[in-house]
Amino acid sequence: MRKPLEGILVLEFCQFLAGPSAGLKLADLGARVIKIERPIKGDACRQLAIKNLFVDGDSLLFHTINRNKESYAADLKNPEDLELLKKLIAKADVMTHNFRPGVMEKIGLDYGSVQSINSKIVYAAVTGYGNEGPWAAKPGQDLLVQSVSGLTQLSGSNEDGPVPFGLSVTDIMCGNHLTQGIIAALIKRAKTKKSVLIEVSLLESALDIQFEVLTTYFNDGGQLPQRSEVKGSAHAYLSAPYGTYQTKDGFLALAMGNLSKISQLIGCDISEYYTDSSASFDNRDVILKLLGQTFINQTTQYWLDLLEPAEIWCTEVLNYKEAIELDVFKNQKIRQQLDLGNGRTIDTTRAPIRIDGHKLYATKAAPKIGADNEKINKEFDLK
Repeated sequence: MRKPLEGILVLEFCQFLAGPSAGLKLADLGARVIKIERPIKGDACRQLAIKNLFVDGDSLLFHTINRNKESYAADLKNPEDLELLKKLIAKADVMTHNFRPGVMEKIGLDYGSVQSINSKIVYAAVTGYGNEGPWAAKPGQDLLVQSVSGLTQLSGSNEDGPVPFGLSVTDIMCGNHLTQGIIAALIKRAKTKKSVLIEVSLLESALDIQFEVLTTYFNDGGQLPQRSEVKGSAHAYLSAPYGTYQTKDGFLALAMGNLSKISQLIGCDISEYYTDSSASFDNRDVILKLLGQTFINQTTQYWLDLLEPAEIWCTEVLNYKEAIELDVFKNQKIRQQLDLGNGRTIDTTRAPIRIDGHKLYATKAAPKIGADNEKINKEFDLK
């Protein structure tokens, strides 16, 4: 199968997560992605570990987010290396970077300068808080952005302090937004034959994924979200029964549903507190508690057997070990292996997109620093 972005050359001047995650998505869609890295040290993410796991001297995180790419080592402060990169930029379709504002201007690789090298370039930049303004120079880091965006006030119960999301969610979403922008820019360039500038920031991405609750805040007289007093409530703005409940042997997740029907099915009398539809909001916490006091008396499977036939939206709450054993997980074939050579592999996930019924697999592991210099120099006649 021919992938949709085959023939597109992307130069990635990015480190850590947001920019490289966009490069990963573009590569999975068929683009050729060349990481431009510092000699010797390379992308700082090579030493940024999750659970202190390393493979061949590089973090497992780096391997996860930089598979299916090539590496070209160059010192941006070295005039000779910079000239080679300009020759490469002249032949590229897309260039991405996540340097702080002002850095690329000093190097001479800002958008205006790059336009003079390649008038059809898609130039995509990632920042923490925008390219200008009072926070332009602040470091853009996922936890910090979560913390200033209000995101940490949505999860957990009312007695908890801030609860950060357990993923680099602003990095990942910013990478998604960068990918969207680049693909849109490629379509625009195909029509205009001119360069396009794409800019995204971690803060804007963090705010965008909260568009539902921020819209609620804007139109609700500035009332802050009220997290439930009940452990397991899954959304600060949604009513009962939305949440997770402890059962006799595990946990049950219950989505939106007809409270009268649910309470009758499980034998829980909530009539004193559920008098009309608005009561599911007004009396959320007491209803959640009553439901919880009932669910804990039977096993998760007991409740599933009772609720699912009645078309109540619910499921058991699983950990990774349990989830990957599900037939639905296996049927999706989301798992793939990266080839490290010498019979060694890394298990990871594939792209979640299917093209004309085909799943997008890529077995190429992350490159060593400068692994492709010689090949790229020869191919593009850089030296």
